[in-house]
Amino acid sequence: MKNLLLTTAIAFTFAVPAYAAGTHAKKHDEVSTEKAEDGHGDEHAEMDGHGDDHAEAMMIGMPGDSSKVDRTVNVILLETDDGEMLIKGDDMTFKKGETILFKIKNEGEQEHEFVLDTVENNAKHKIEMAKMMMEHDDPNRITLDSGASGEVVWNFSNDGTFEAACLIPGHYESGMHREVSVSMEMAEMKMAQADVVYTKGTITKVDAKGGKVTIDHGPLLNLDMPGMKMVFRADEEMIAKMSEGQNIEFVAEPVKGKLTVVKLK
Repeated sequence: MKNLLLTTAIAFTFAVPAYAAGTHAKKHDEVSTEKAEDGHGDEHAEMDGHGDDHAEAMMIGMPGDSSKVDRTVNVILLETDDGEMLIKGDDMTFKKGETILFKIKNEGEQEHEFVLDTVENNAKHKIEMAKMMMEHDDPNRITLDSGASGEVVWNFSNDGTFEAACLIPGHYESGMHREVSVSMEMAEMKMAQADVVYTKGTITKVDAKGGKVTIDHGPLLNLDMPGMKMVFRADEEMIAKMSEGQNIEFVAEPVKGKLTVVKLK
């Protein structure tokens, strides 16, 4: 009996190192599979910001069709002599609906990645990568070894301010991120402007120093307010266009808790 117990103990001792061995870096799909098996798959999808099907539209847009590229943007990933890590290259201002071919080259000496996403999602993924040391395989990102090149084709289906970044631990903090701006098409902007409802009124007092103007006005339809005489805030540029007794058409909106004249004609 003693011999049997001794043999079992020795076998267990040799088995432990084999069980403990393994790599620290795991790919995105490997970790997702493990989480799915232990019931935490949904948690990752929520943190990820774009769920299990990355082909579906994200806040920043969706994978683009390479046969329908509107223009090409060149991107360079590099480090500087003073320790900065940068995303350089062409301008990153786009129009809503554009499909962009990003040609990316890593001219640095380290591995870098190029990720397109919202600032919030990049912040979440940065923390996730630092904890899990995981590699991702998503259509909105590419990881490149030193000297390597690659491409990302992306359709910016939503307007807003987004971010291109490298989320490898320490790289973002060293400056490897850049603003991506997506604006509405001109036709959409005109339609949005056409939807604005102006209110007619007469200026009865202007307080330029206080940044205030008193207007005797009709109903403010956008605020569901009846016509009356009341005081509004206005910035310096707006105040400069106003004078007592002037008949105006204007739009007022709440700005920092104060009704403010934001448009004037």
